[in-house]
Amino acid sequence: MTKQTIVLGAGMVGVSVAWHLAQRGRDVLLLDRRPPGQETSFGNAGIIQRESVAPYAFPRDMKTILKVLPNRRIDIRYRPAGMVAAASPLFSYWLNSMPDRYKKIVPEYASIIALCTDEHEPMIVAAQAQKLVQKKGWLQLFRTDEALRDALLNAAEARTMGVEFALLQRAELEQIQPGLSSSIIAAIHWQNSWTVESPGDLVQAYAQHAETMGVTFVQADIQCIDQHSGGWQVTTATGTYDAAEIVVALGPWSQRYLAPLGYDFPLFVKRGYHMHYRQPQDQQATLNYWLMDSEKGYLLEPMKYGIRLTTGAELANLEAPPSYSQLDAAEHEARKLFGIGERADPIPWKGARPCLPDMKPIIGPALKHEGLWLAFGHGHQGFTLGPPTGRLLAELMDGEPTAIDMRPFRAERFR
Repeated sequence: MTKQTIVLGAGMVGVSVAWHLAQRGRDVLLLDRRPPGQETSFGNAGIIQRESVAPYAFPRDMKTILKVLPNRRIDIRYRPAGMVAAASPLFSYWLNSMPDRYKKIVPEYASIIALCTDEHEPMIVAAQAQKLVQKKGWLQLFRTDEALRDALLNAAEARTMGVEFALLQRAELEQIQPGLSSSIIAAIHWQNSWTVESPGDLVQAYAQHAETMGVTFVQADIQCIDQHSGGWQVTTATGTYDAAEIVVALGPWSQRYLAPLGYDFPLFVKRGYHMHYRQPQDQQATLNYWLMDSEKGYLLEPMKYGIRLTTGAELANLEAPPSYSQLDAAEHEARKLFGIGERADPIPWKGARPCLPDMKPIIGPALKHEGLWLAFGHGHQGFTLGPPTGRLLAELMDGEPTAIDMRPFRAERFR
């Protein structure tokens, strides 16, 4: 089968790339081992995070590092084997989190975050997925004045980059979200971020609309990719597919398929878990908003399948067996925050975020091969940044001026 462009990966990023290429009239084949939106994009917190203009930096102050070392925190856990395997990129991550370097990274990262809601909106409308999306923001909860004060300083800086927020004292918070623990003293209401009741369903809706524009989806295990005189060939367990150009948007699995072509990107993963909970029958308050328990490090979200609890990050090897202690600890705290009921899923979900040490994704052409394009490494924000990535990569592939400066996202920064 010959296609003009093959997109590998049917998460939010890959589907968005396929959507934008199809909108431009390209003949697109979308390949993945699972249906669209059923891998990492399925299990996230479901927030299109317009407020996330500053990426997650590696902790550098000794107070925080000493708290992390016992490996009992909810927001971050680590496996020693995973730390050893990712030692080099993690060290680079630590270096890039130095104040002078991080200060340069933030505006570059913010430039693509600023596009997120504007680029999701036409896809939401085209896919008729408005019912999945709420545009009332989400709440970051605080237990201490010190944590609130630090967060407000960061929020004020974010406001200069188009982020909208409001400080809610306890009485105001109680009016829009009753039923919270008395330990919560205030919240930041991030107002121009959007929430999605089923992230996987939104990706599927985008994919289904892409199919109406001519995108062909094939579910198959990808074995290898090769360049030949006519372009590119992808070999799967069920057949081979040819195209003039190929896009690798395979998230944490991208390096696996690029290594045989001579690429060695410093990709590492932050894993995460989620579980759904039933609403207790005696619980009078309803969860109205997505909530982040800021000083504990987990989120609660009112979703299609119940109240979803999502954990922070786990630094571990991609294929390491799951460890549910982080989820168990988060659940213990969540039950004290808000009345969640029994577990609704047979087993917890586990996923992996593809991360790069300078906290920015790779978007653009590969260094060594014509017709090979890259779109991965979005860290915590693949769900947020899929549509902006699709637009920007399509502009690059068609040789057009891009909406933002793409130099900070080029692959050659890792040469």
